[in-house]
Amino acid sequence: MHTLYSMQGSGNCYKLRLLMAQLDVPFRLIDVDVVEGETRTPDFLAKNPNGRVPLLELPDGRLLPESNAAMVYLAEGTAHLPEDRFARAQALQWMFFEQYSHEPYIAVARYWRMFAPGGPDRKADRFPEWTERGNQALAVMERHLAERAFFVDGRYTVADIALYAYTHVAGEAGFDLAPYPAVRDWLARVAGEPGHVAIDWRPQGG
Repeated sequence: MHTLYSMQGSGNCYKLRLLMAQLDVPFRLIDVDVVEGETRTPDFLAKNPNGRVPLLELPDGRLLPESNAAMVYLAEGTAHLPEDRFARAQALQWMFFEQYSHEPYIAVARYWRMFAPGGPDRKADRFPEWTERGNQALAVMERHLAERAFFVDGRYTVADIALYAYTHVAGEAGFDLAPYPAVRDWLARVAGEPGHVAIDWRPQGG
């Protein structure tokens, strides 16, 4: 069985919980509290020297950190990862976009509003930049989704999961999605996909 080291509420961890639920991949969930420093212990750093979650442990004991890399591994051979070479590259393109142009602003703003000790006042000077850059990312998504139902190949893929994770909770980061109707319609389509689970979902017994 797979083991997922995860922090509940993390969008990056949610990506893997959502994908494995939709692929019907059984897994064991181990909660790791980033805020309390549980990713910086010697035991955890021995598993992931980068000291972050999610961390996916395969049934044979191999370890795979980084949410999007783990999603590509899990989705191999399924409809969630395009077989066509160009479509697969496009999926990766949007996953790189998520980690470089989306997550560093929307996810980080959410962390400081929702989870960080001391709250958002500690980073008050950073919120204007995060808001500006996060809205730039949402505008890119809006333009792309205005002409298509999903990000790649006309169907639901790991690219959608990668971008859905933090976009659907962007309000918790202080972002208003009202100006982005195509994004809002896409969020509803993703939420309607078979096997969809909420960000607070955990596997039975996990």
